[in-house]
Amino acid sequence: MDNHDILIRLRYALDIKNKDMVEIFKLGGIEVTKEEVLKMLTKLKDSYHNEADNDGDISENEENIICNNMMLESFLNGLITFKRGKQDPKPGQSKSPALSVENTESVNNLLLKKLKIALTLTSEDMLDILEEAGVMITKGELSAILRKEGHRNYKECGDRYARNFLKGLAIKYRG
Repeated sequence: MDNHDILIRLRYALDIKNKDMVEIFKLGGIEVTKEEVLKMLTKLKDSYHNEADNDGDISENEENIICNNMMLESFLNGLITFKRGKQDPKPGQSKSPALSVENTESVNNLLLKKLKIALTLTSEDMLDILEEAGVMITKGELSAILRKEGHRNYKECGDRYARNFLKGLAIKYRG
C-alpha cells in the first residue's frame, strides 16, 4: 500500500472532513489548503495495476499531489494532536518529534503505532479491530509489529495487516 492509499483509507475509516484534514496537516507542521488536500485524495492513475483500459473514474489530473513519507508521518503526528490535544514538551525534549520513517517498508508499522496512540487503543482493541476485518493474529505478533525498528523482536508489518486494520477501523467507526 502506498502513502496515498493509506491517506484515502484513513480519511474514509475515521470519517475526517476536508476542513479537519487541513487542520490535522497544520498540527503536524505542514501548511496545505483545502484544494491541495483534495488533490492528495484524488486517486492516482498509477495506483491501479493493469486497469489502463478502464479509466472511467480515474483522474488524469497532472496536478495530483503525491503524499511522501514525511507528509504522511506529519499527518499522523497531527492526528495524534487533533485527537488527544496539544502536549507541552518536557524539559530537555525537542518541540516536535523527529520524523522516523527512513524506508517505505516501515510505513505500515508507523501507521499502526501512530493510530494506536491517536485513538487511545489498547493491544486488545487492535486485535479486535483486526478480527472484525477477518484477520487473526496473536498478541506476540502485534507486539513485534509495534516494536521499534532495530529491536531484536521487530517484525515488519505487511500491507495485508495495514489494509485490514484500516478496514476494521472503517467497520468500527462507520458501522
